[in-house]
Amino acid sequence: MNPEKLNLANSLKEFGRASQLVPGGGPPSRRPSFFVPGEYPIFFDGGKGGRIKDIDGNEYIDYLCAYGPNMIGYRESEIDEAVIGQIREKGFCFSLGQVYENQLAEKLRTLVPCAEMSLFVISGSDGTTVAVRLARAYTGRTKVMRCGYHGWHDWCVKDKGGIPKKLYEDVYEFEYNHLGSLESLLKEHGKETAAVIMTPYGHPLDQPMQDPKPGYLEGVKELAHRSGAVLIFDEVRTCFRLSMGGAQKYFGVTPDLAVIGKGMANGYAVGAVVGEKEVMKEAGAEVSVSSTFFPNSLGHIAALKTIEFLEKNKVLDVIWEKGRYLMEGMRRAIAKYDVGAELSGVAPMMFITFKKEEGTLRDQKRADFFTQMIRRKVFFHPHHHWYVCYRHTEEDLGYTIQAVEESLEYLHKKYVR
Repeated sequence: MNPEKLNLANSLKEFGRASQLVPGGGPPSRRPSFFVPGEYPIFFDGGKGGRIKDIDGNEYIDYLCAYGPNMIGYRESEIDEAVIGQIREKGFCFSLGQVYENQLAEKLRTLVPCAEMSLFVISGSDGTTVAVRLARAYTGRTKVMRCGYHGWHDWCVKDKGGIPKKLYEDVYEFEYNHLGSLESLLKEHGKETAAVIMTPYGHPLDQPMQDPKPGYLEGVKELAHRSGAVLIFDEVRTCFRLSMGGAQKYFGVTPDLAVIGKGMANGYAVGAVVGEKEVMKEAGAEVSVSSTFFPNSLGHIAALKTIEFLEKNKVLDVIWEKGRYLMEGMRRAIAKYDVGAELSGVAPMMFITFKKEEGTLRDQKRADFFTQMIRRKVFFHPHHHWYVCYRHTEEDLGYTIQAVEESLEYLHKKYVR
């Protein structure tokens, strides 16, 4: 079965309007070029549970989950009502802080191994930039070794337009799961290195996800500390997904600092830098970290209620069980139709990619596969890994497995037979 192309007339019309009002029609990660142009919706109208609806009325099973934050599901009433109550009864934007920041910091201390202290921000990019600043202040050094995606700020963004080289010339990239890559950099720059920052689980854009090899994270920590650098785990995606305490808890390797965010408040804007007191106290000394909106309590209220919900309902156990079921079904489909598809990741976050081939064949297969999936109303991202949320139903998962099998069968008929 080859399903018909979706009606996206309203999305295309709104994108035309947006292109005259907003540069590029929106942020890069939301533009049609980052999906399959002409096949994916561009504007959503709403969502509930594990499903979303676009402005043309098409409803999808959503596995991008707003790029990760909606870990429970859209419009989760228990969390939303807590936030609405705060707005109505007390307010959330003041000249001074509210006590919920302390309550959240105390809670994080019980969950995340390195979280002796917490400093709250709004986005992951804010958090990684703050963490690097703290490491530089603590060590009195400048250079940074990095591995993975850490946001859009000057020192780490991929596209360097508008950024003078001097703002990132002290930042060096090393290869995930290759200790020699980091070791070589530290041999040359170790005495000047303030921080080693990395995503502890490998989730590169447009490539298979990677488990850390045995001893790899331990080796990174040993190399960082041997050179006198601060080890920072970017756990924006992994904390509250791999475990309540993040990848550091799951893999048993505790960094000096960690950055957390997505999944923490089920879609509300909040993140945190957490870590050892000796490093974190720099923010109470000469390091300036300030924003009008960092102390706003809505994110703190949402995070407290989300964590309560996660613990009360054993959400991670449910997500792991659902993810295992989904991955096993997709593995069977991939084995049945050998078209070069590869499944990687872990139960809460996974990805199907395609093996490299000559010319543009891989790109053609990828575009065809995700076109087939979106036409079947399953919202996978072609270049970014996916998430399982608590509100995905057994029916959603079963339908998704069937859609994957049918889409791979389509590729097999087109490219193999």
